[in-house]
Amino acid sequence: MTQVGLQLYTVRDHLEKDFEGTLRKVAELGYKGVEFAGYYGRTPGEVSALLKETGLAVIGAHTPYSRLRDALNEEIAFNKAIGNRYLIFPYLAEDERDRWPEVIEDLQAIGQRCAEAGIVLCYHNHEFELTETLDGQPVLDAIYDRVAPELLQVELDTCWVSYAGFDPLAYIAKYNGRLPLLHLKDMVKKEDGSAETVELGRGIVDVKAIADAAAKDGIDWVVVEQDYCAGDSLDSIAASMEWIKGYVREGGKINV
Repeated sequence: MTQVGLQLYTVRDHLEKDFEGTLRKVAELGYKGVEFAGYYGRTPGEVSALLKETGLAVIGAHTPYSRLRDALNEEIAFNKAIGNRYLIFPYLAEDERDRWPEVIEDLQAIGQRCAEAGIVLCYHNHEFELTETLDGQPVLDAIYDRVAPELLQVELDTCWVSYAGFDPLAYIAKYNGRLPLLHLKDMVKKEDGSAETVELGRGIVDVKAIADAAAKDGIDWVVVEQDYCAGDSLDSIAASMEWIKGYVREGGKINV
């Protein structure tokens, strides 16, 4: 059954002050797992002990491109030590987006080395992979066409798919079987056309339909993420969990 986790980038302000206490609070709120975006100086042993204490599963780790490219062996060793299966390419800086063919070659090579070590490489999208094209197709599709599924899996950020003007449900269906992780995120559009992320159910993304599709397709993890929180980030993730619990009470087929 599809489970619910949290991308810890959402609560980065609290993690900087109290890493251990923040993970304990995440568990108390009902999240089943966490996706890391840094370890704040903790050792693999310290992270593993905290996961065991809280009962949180490790879903994956957003790992900077530079680390995947230049320090992959270290990243693999750390993540295998904490029981993490998924290394996730999180973001491509704007000044590197004129070299997509080379980035795709890097993904191929990184994915091969990960596979040899028993780790799965995933790619996490924003909107630009859909609004930019390569050889006449959205870059996101070009990436997955050019790198084999056994070397690169999908972590679909459905909010950014929606913001780019595409249908998240169509993309969930398109990559069914290659899509173990899905980011569930809501947003509102500001007057200048930019997006502002908000708690689940408070924006314009059809998060219920996306959660339904994730459960139907047997996606392993729905990962809540809020890039920026207007108030306290712990209050934001509590509100999103309350939305999820309400969704489940109304018949949603994800596990809380």
